[in-house]
Amino acid sequence: MPRRPRVVLPGVPLHVTQRGVDRAACFFDVGDRVFWLAQLAELAAALDVRVHAYVLMTNHIHLLLTAATADGLARLMKLLGQRYVAHVNRVYARTGTLWEGRYRSCLVESERYLLACMRYVELNPVRAGPVAHPRDWPWSSFRANAGGLADPAVTLHAVFRGLAPSASARCVAWRTLVEEPLAAEAVDAIRRATAGNHALGSARFAAEGGARRIRRKDYSRKRWSDPLWGG
Repeated sequence: MPRRPRVVLPGVPLHVTQRGVDRAACFFDVGDRVFWLAQLAELAAALDVRVHAYVLMTNHIHLLLTAATADGLARLMKLLGQRYVAHVNRVYARTGTLWEGRYRSCLVESERYLLACMRYVELNPVRAGPVAHPRDWPWSSFRANAGGLADPAVTLHAVFRGLAPSASARCVAWRTLVEEPLAAEAVDAIRRATAGNHALGSARFAAEGGARRIRRKDYSRKRWSDPLWGG
């Protein structure tokens, strides 16, 4: 069966995820995560890709980003993967693949769903169980978005900036939002959209974005009116 082409639109946010092969670990030490993040920051700047949120788990990663060009995401993930696999193979004297096939991605409608997707990304360690609060997981963008700490990999999205007029007020607003867990329907919708390369948003957004196999009931008014989506 041929691979379904990814839908990437310049200037439209994307949620991206990639797992280790057979769900095995892809980060083995603090130095691995430091290296991966350094490469992410360098390549994002070089390729005009703005990263708004990220999390590095033991066996997978999540990114929320906006690429300025149609091939920006593909170039970023290819070069990032090549550099990181070379690093791991060199440090651990190993060979072979590390990532489980292609990364997965979906378009995100910024006006209503971007903040929910940011919460989904930064709350991943809480849902998975390693920590009780995202501030206790150092390998995410939470400390930048909620604490105002400098992070060379992170660029604030305009929707996030619109939470409050000042940086300190935005941090407070974001911490308040993250304190509330996402609705189960929202978590499920984000997962399905990313796994299937669907658009995460309204039916109109899905159609305009050229997404495939969007079912109207997945994007009904009832579901997306959930206040936890921010709309």
